Amino acid sequence: MEPIQQPTVLILGAGAVGLSLAGKLHDVATVCVACRQAHASAIVERGLVMEGVWGDRTVRGIGCVMGPEDLPTSIDYIIITAKGTDTRAICEEYAAVIRDRPTATLQNGIGNEEIIAEYTDTVIGGTVTTNFSVSGPGHVRVLSESAPMHLGIWSGGADAARALDRLIALIRSASIPVEAEPDIRAGKWAKALLNIAVNPICALLRAPVGVAADPELRETVSGLIRETFAVAGAEGVKLPWATPDEYLGYLFGVQVPNFAAVYPSMYYDLQHGRRTEIDLLNGYIAAAGERHGIETPYNRCITGLVRSAEKQPGRS
Repeated sequence: MEPIQQPTVLILGAGAVGLSLAGKLHDVATVCVACRQAHASAIVERGLVMEGVWGDRTVRGIGCVMGPEDLPTSIDYIIITAKGTDTRAICEEYAAVIRDRPTATLQNGIGNEEIIAEYTDTVIGGTVTTNFSVSGPGHVRVLSESAPMHLGIWSGGADAARALDRLIALIRSASIPVEAEPDIRAGKWAKALLNIAVNPICALLRAPVGVAADPELRETVSGLIRETFAVAGAEGVKLPWATPDEYLGYLFGVQVPNFAAVYPSMYYDLQHGRRTEIDLLNGYIAAAGERHGIETPYNRCITGLVRSAEKQPGRS
């Protein structure tokens, strides 16, 4: 009897999330990652080192690719985990591979799926709240897992539904908690609320998430969220919280305390002179508000502040 052939998964833009996912999926699939040269060199030399709640081990046999020319002939699934600022570039580079293949995204922010949908009909949106980090080249830590991954159809018909079912089954077989999300658009917006409320404030103040509880900042945080709810309503997005006040109670009562000591990625981006994902968060809200004739002064202001901070030299 011939062995059952494992599916092949290509992970594009593999940093902390993508490499951790590659390490887990390697048990049930053939995995290739497009990642930075430093990660690729370390993985080829001694394997991917994993620590944390997904297990402590070294995973060998993950394929590292530097471009489309390095890919195997058959790819079953593509998962994009790149920063949202790189979505367009990575889709352009791998356009011939993405075309006609089911492509999932586990990226932060709002708007990545719209870009990916320009390259393939079958787009699967996803959210993940697991705490991933990079300890060094080819070395990742999975610090905590607060909720299952959620995946849902963003675009596509019956083929997308079948691809979603198969992808969820594959991820579950790797012992990663995952659930189908019937309204992934709402799920993406719901996850973005925390990032919209606290990420730019933390980045600008060089402080962890707990700073958002400062009474001096409550009005700003409230303004950001109220504007986002207004824009979501105009976009036809039904958020899990009925009103901005309901979400703000959850934000200050649960999310800010739970993540009080965490520095968001936007903080690290500014400290290291990297472009942030502000245009996929507050900037997205400001732009969408303009399309719908909704005033968004808080989101517009904070977007301008972060964009200006990106241009300042010597922040690290």
